[in-house]
Amino acid sequence: MAPKEIVIFGAGGMGREVRQIIERINLQQRVWRCLGFLVDERFRVPEPVHDLPVLTGLDALGGLPGAAVAVAVGDPAARREIVERIRLRFENPFATLVDPRATCGDYVRLGPGTVVAPGAVITTDVVIGDHVIINVGASVSHDACLASYVTLAPGVRIAGGVNVGEGTELGTGCDVIPRVNIGEWAVVGAGAVVTRDLPANSTAVGVPAQVVRTRTVGWHLSV
Repeated sequence: MAPKEIVIFGAGGMGREVRQIIERINLQQRVWRCLGFLVDERFRVPEPVHDLPVLTGLDALGGLPGAAVAVAVGDPAARREIVERIRLRFENPFATLVDPRATCGDYVRLGPGTVVAPGAVITTDVVIGDHVIINVGASVSHDACLASYVTLAPGVRIAGGVNVGEGTELGTGCDVIPRVNIGEWAVVGAGAVVTRDLPANSTAVGVPAQVVRTRTVGWHLSV
């Protein structure tokens, strides 16, 4: 079977990491033919990046019908906005990418557009929404649920039975103890330990994590 075409939206650090994930997948089986990176006009960069061309402007997708898209943007609100723009204008599918060096157990659901980086561990009976990023060395334990557009930074540890709401971002090395619920579009600072439920749109830091800021509902729509 011929490899499927794919383009990476975003040519920053996350985009380059996703390119490496694609290459490692292809070492096991030639699944993808990477056409290059795609960026918005305001993020135009000198090309090439990692020996791949950089396409500028969303209009470029019009010339790539059928090519899968991997949205490699770490910020959840920005990622959601990009996905919605693509959906509005094009019918390109979104790629779900799991690095061969990640561990993904049985009875795990991964939504379209989700990226699982090397060293990540997802155990069993876990539900992962659409366009989630599970970064290097992060772990998600049994019966956890991550809604769409969640970002887990490197080294995040999600214990069993945790629910994380849409668009929430958990910073590097933070821990969430079992059966905690974190509301949508929240931010948890690096190194925090979440020991109790956190409300939507909140920012929490520290050990144990304490809410230090609450943003208005819908703040993420202004990105």
